[in-house]
Amino acid sequence: MPFSREKETLGLVRNSLQRLTGEPSDYDSLLRHIGDVHFVLIGEASHGTHEFYGDRAEITKRLIREHGFHAVAAEADWPDAHRVNRYVQDRTSDGSAERALAGFIRFPVWMWRNEAVAEFVNWLRHNNQRPGAPYQAGFYGLDLYSLNRSRAEVVRYLERVDPAAATRARDRYSCFDHFGEDE
Repeated sequence: MPFSREKETLGLVRNSLQRLTGEPSDYDSLLRHIGDVHFVLIGEASHGTHEFYGDRAEITKRLIREHGFHAVAAEADWPDAHRVNRYVQDRTSDGSAERALAGFIRFPVWMWRNEAVAEFVNWLRHNNQRPGAPYQAGFYGLDLYSLNRSRAEVVRYLERVDPAAATRARDRYSCFDHFGEDE
């Protein structure tokens, strides 16, 4: 009976497919299906595919505008993403999305420093600046590609706001010291 189950599954998939036409309404059924959840995870079949970047951006824009989402958590190095976050929230001297994305210098640079991401980052900044915007949507990185740089950023921040916590953080990070700069 496995073949019957596979056939049934294939039928379910076929009935769920929707052709994307490039119209804003392409994502209406998806957004209805999402409902009022608090988290939406958007993946991709491959990194760097322009079409995935564009579709992901369009879905995310609608989640922000129509569903009140206010955080984009990306598979990106968090210090580099924090620079982008400051840009989208108008708290930096970076004059463009391209400049804010310039912090991404480690592999895979092309994942973040590309036209599709720059366009989305510009949209996010302008959306945050619209009159009457109820909140500022942010852009946050979840990865630690640059462990040593990330450690330094955490300690630098804590030194400003809680020196005792900075001391504890340095102590707890010391387990990585024997690796030196070899992340």
